[in-house]
Amino acid sequence: MIEIVDNQIKINNPTCTKETLERLVNTGFSEEESKELIGRVLLEEMHHILKRQVPFNEERYSKKLSMLP
Repeated sequence: MIEIVDNQIKINNPTCTKETLERLVNTGFSEEESKELIGRVLLEEMHHILKRQVPFNEERYSKKLSMLP
């Protein structure tokens, strides 16, 4: 998961991933902790996609990321 998060940040797609990383780091989380939190949301999103056979929904993913501390 961390590798996928790293890739999302590197290519800045979706942009909400990098924005969330910056927000979490600015609130006191380490970069590693921040990526782990984002990875948990990503894992949940991937599970949702596979279980329901629906396409990736950036708005839903972004909303979940915004709920992180």
